Amino acid sequence: MNQKNTQLEKIISFAKRRSFVFSSSEIYGGMESIYDYGHYGTLLKNNIRDAWWKEMVQKRDDVYALDSAIFMHPQTWVSSGHTEGFDDPQVDCTDCKKRMRADHILEDNGIEADKASIEFINKELQKLDIKCASCGSKNLTEARRFSLMIKSNLGSPTEDLSEEHVVYLRPETCGGIYLQYKNMLDSVHPKLPFGVAQVGKAFRNEIVARQFIFRTREFEQMEMQYFLRPEEMKEKYEMWKELRFNWYTQYGIPKEKLRWHEHEVLAHYASEAYDIEFYFDCLNGFKEVEGVHARGDWDLSEHSKHSGEDLTYFDEDKKEKMIPHIMETSAGLNRVFLMFLDNAYTEEDVEGEKRVVLKIDKRLSPIKVAVFPLMKNKTELVEKSKELYDKLKERWMCEFSTTGSIGKRYRKQDEIGTPYCVTVDFDSLSDESVTVRERDSMKQERVKISDLEKYLKERL
Repeated sequence: MNQKNTQLEKIISFAKRRSFVFSSSEIYGGMESIYDYGHYGTLLKNNIRDAWWKEMVQKRDDVYALDSAIFMHPQTWVSSGHTEGFDDPQVDCTDCKKRMRADHILEDNGIEADKASIEFINKELQKLDIKCASCGSKNLTEARRFSLMIKSNLGSPTEDLSEEHVVYLRPETCGGIYLQYKNMLDSVHPKLPFGVAQVGKAFRNEIVARQFIFRTREFEQMEMQYFLRPEEMKEKYEMWKELRFNWYTQYGIPKEKLRWHEHEVLAHYASEAYDIEFYFDCLNGFKEVEGVHARGDWDLSEHSKHSGEDLTYFDEDKKEKMIPHIMETSAGLNRVFLMFLDNAYTEEDVEGEKRVVLKIDKRLSPIKVAVFPLMKNKTELVEKSKELYDKLKERWMCEFSTTGSIGKRYRKQDEIGTPYCVTVDFDSLSDESVTVRERDSMKQERVKISDLEKYLKERL
C-alpha cells in the first residue's frame, strides 16, 4: 500500500474506531460515498459550524441568517441554469463499466480542465494513453456530460419523474438565499452592502464520489452571499478573501498548508473566482475547501426575469433602483471537517509506545474536559468525581469515565482531542485539589477544586 493510501486508511480507521465517521447503512453493506457522523464527529462538526457562524454572523452587523428549504420550486433550477448546465464530463469503461471523471483524468495529467468544454476535454483525452483505473482496459467511451442534479417528486402518488412532476434536491444552498432575497429586504431592511448566510445540506449525483468524506453525494455547505454595489466589488472581494483565509489560520491551520488557486476558466456570470486550498496529507495534495467568487448581478437578474418579481434594490443615496452584485464565500463543511482531522491527527513516540493524539484547536475539540476518579472501585473517589463532572458539564461538553486504567483513559481522550483531563485521587479528599493534565504536552499540575472553573475558563 502506498503512502497516500496508508495515511487515508489511518484516518478512515480512526474515524470509525473513535465514533467520528461511519459508512451509512453499514449493516446492509453501506451506500457508496454516503456517511454518518458518530458522537465525537457530530460534536466536532457542530463546533466547526458554530465557529464559522460566530465569525460570519454573530460578530458582524451586516450579515443576516437564513435557513432555506432543501426543496425549491423546479423553475428555480431552470432560471439558474442548473437543469441545462450543471454537469460533469464522464468517461465509461466498456469492459468493467467503471465510471470516471474525464476532467479528473486530465488534471491528473497536468491539464487544467475546470469548466472546460466537452470538445476540449475529448481532444485532450485523445492525446493521452488512458487506461481504466479499475481493470486497465483501453476500451473507454468519449467524454459526455452527466447531470449532477438528483431528481425526486412531491405531491404525486406515482413514480413519474417526468418534468411536470419532478423536483430536485438542491445541488447548492445559495439558491435559497436568492429566492428569499426580496423577503429579507422587506423584513430586516438591510442597507447595502449586506450578506445572508446559511448552513445546510446539498446533494449531487457525483460520477465518481471518492476520497472518503472529501467528495460525497450528500454534504453540507456553509455559504454567505454578500450583496453590494458593483463599484464596491473589488474592495469587498479583497476584504472577504483576507477574512476567510485568516479564519483557517486562527483555528490552527498552518499558513504553509494553505494556498489560493485562481480559476483560469470562469463561469459565464463570474468576473473573478478563487479557491482556498489545503494540503491534505491523507489525499497527498492540495484540495479545495472554500471558494470566494464574484458573481455579478446574473443570479438576481435571471430570477427576476423568470419569476416576474421586481428584485431591485432602491439605493437611497443615489435615489435609483439597481440589481445588486453578489460576492459569495462557499465552504464545504464536510471538507473542512476532514481538513481539521487531517491536520490534527498525530502519531508520536512516548517512552517507546505510540501515542495517537488529535492536536486540534481547543475551541473545536468535541470534548473540552474529561473527569476521572483515579480508581473506579473506590466509592468516595467516584462520587466526588461525578459531583465535579456534573458541575463542569453545565459550562462545557465534558465526559466522565471509569473504564480501564488511568493511562488508557488518558490515551482515549488524547485520541479524541480532549484538551484537559481532571483526575480525582486520594489526596483530593483531604486537600480539595485535583490533577489537571494538558493534552499536547501531557504536563500535569495540581489545581484547587474551588479554582478549577476559573483555570479552565482561562485556557478554553
